[in-house]
Amino acid sequence: MIIRPHYLDLLKTYRDVPLVKILAGIRRCGKSTILDMLQDDLIKSGVSTGHIIHMCYTSEDFDDGMTDKDMYNDIKEKMTDGECYYLLLDEVQEITGWEKAVNSLLENANTDIYVTGSNSKLMSSEISTYLTGRYISIPVFTLSFAEYIEFKKASGRTPRELLTEYIRMGGFPIVALSSFDEGAAYQIVEGIYNSVITSDITRRHNITNFDLFNRVVKYVVENVGKTFSANAIVKFLKSEGRSLSVESVYNYLEWLEKAFAIYRCWRYDLQGRSVLKTQEKFYLADASLKYCMMGFNPKSVAAMLENIVYFELRRKGYEVYIGKNETKEIDFVAVRRDERIYVQVCRNLPEESDREVANLLEIKDHYPKYVVTLDELAGGNINGVKIVHFVDFLLTEDY
Repeated sequence: MIIRPHYLDLLKTYRDVPLVKILAGIRRCGKSTILDMLQDDLIKSGVSTGHIIHMCYTSEDFDDGMTDKDMYNDIKEKMTDGECYYLLLDEVQEITGWEKAVNSLLENANTDIYVTGSNSKLMSSEISTYLTGRYISIPVFTLSFAEYIEFKKASGRTPRELLTEYIRMGGFPIVALSSFDEGAAYQIVEGIYNSVITSDITRRHNITNFDLFNRVVKYVVENVGKTFSANAIVKFLKSEGRSLSVESVYNYLEWLEKAFAIYRCWRYDLQGRSVLKTQEKFYLADASLKYCMMGFNPKSVAAMLENIVYFELRRKGYEVYIGKNETKEIDFVAVRRDERIYVQVCRNLPEESDREVANLLEIKDHYPKYVVTLDELAGGNINGVKIVHFVDFLLTEDY
């Protein structure tokens, strides 16, 4: 098992804090392994195995008939004394009403609780009802580039050699752990995508016109890194002779978000200092999701570079927006407490750098500004704007 220290350190921060720790992310992004890591770390720190209750609710041992009361009673039976028990509960959303059981265990027992999940039932309104102010949500993403390098350490390749593979193959741990060719890797990712669509969306929301839903998904995938609206999707479908309401498009997008397949990035008006709820962008949970559906296309690399930078900023704890500075667009405005950075992503220098740098120089403040590029000429700065190679940006611990 390869350790992912970012998540382990985060969970250590909240250890023994009376909050339910909810790890949420797309299927197969590594949530279950993080619980395994946590269990090993608890044992190393002196917690006895008898006081760690690790349950996986996707197991064949649990059928659809298990209720929240069954869940509560089953766990309580395993607690034989008054000392603290660490509850590691995997894929809890498979149990209807799990929030009630977890809340009761938090209130009525000496527990430290960690749960994982992959779909909208995990983040439903019931959490607010039963766990108000008593949980912290920890987003789990596929592998960062630094983690990918760690997974590939035995290959002996340099970070720059591995970057091309990371861009094309993505960061699902199951792919990174082996040496698949692209065809096999995309086949595995397609299986993950299909399980998300089938189990977490189509079946749960009773989608009957799967072909139309799938066309909306493909539209989103085709337009990663571009601003668009629900109306734009409706008009596009109409041009193909298909009919779908704006409301249905909004529902589809929301369900994809709640299954952690896509992430919405709002626009931020730098002049008015306000978040704009129109013409947002969507990014895929992993770049490989695009390639498994549409095949690898070198022309799509620029958009997927944006995709990778978006999640790198999210992993580092930033809230991430698209910047709107009058008529100019900044790829990312990343905000973390009182910190802020601006990032432009471009594939090559110098063809694109003049425009990207000019857009950044029009922002009249002193926060750090970056142009991130694949060009080997990257380095130095232009009037204070740092020109950084993609590898260096992804491997920088903090900006």
